[in-house]
Amino acid sequence: MALLDGLFQLITQGAIAGIPTLIVMAIPFILGLIVGFFIKKILKIAIIAAVILFIVTYFGLFGLTFNGLESLVTQYGPIAVQYAIAIIGLLPLSIGLIIGAIIGFIFG
Repeated sequence: MALLDGLFQLITQGAIAGIPTLIVMAIPFILGLIVGFFIKKILKIAIIAAVILFIVTYFGLFGLTFNGLESLVTQYGPIAVQYAIAIIGLLPLSIGLIIGAIIGFIFG
């Protein structure tokens, strides 16, 4: 029990680099809320775009070929991977971020 009391005291009264511990813990949670909200919005747009693409392809107004897809992947693939690595490297991976992203996704 003494360990939990010490941890609780550190959280409520401690500081990391002069910043209160509660604020340090709240920042990833708030970022997670924002990330979850944007993931939900982007997912909705992606689903709508996929349905429209399927309908247009079904009626023959647009053809899906792998030649065009291959050139797009060759041209933009490395750039997309580079930005994905940068974003993943910038996001602090913590339980607060993950919980915030889940809550932001559900209630966004």
